Amino acid sequence: MQTLKTVRPGEITHVVKVHGDSAVKRRIMQMGITKGTKISVRKVAPLGDPIEITVRGCELALRKDDAQIIEVE
Repeated sequence: MQTLKTVRPGEITHVVKVHGDSAVKRRIMQMGITKGTKISVRKVAPLGDPIEITVRGCELALRKDDAQIIEVE
């Protein structure tokens, strides 16, 4: 299983599933990260946290823990 945390900057991927408990999962889905959504990883901070992504034309920053529960292909 590949997660968003393992995707390198410049790569484009698609969401397969969002794992996790209901509160975190709901917050991520409210940001527009749902099954089938295209995600482009823009940058990763020097220590790996946060990860800057582009989703549906919006730029977002995610913590490593949140990126770890997003399964991508």
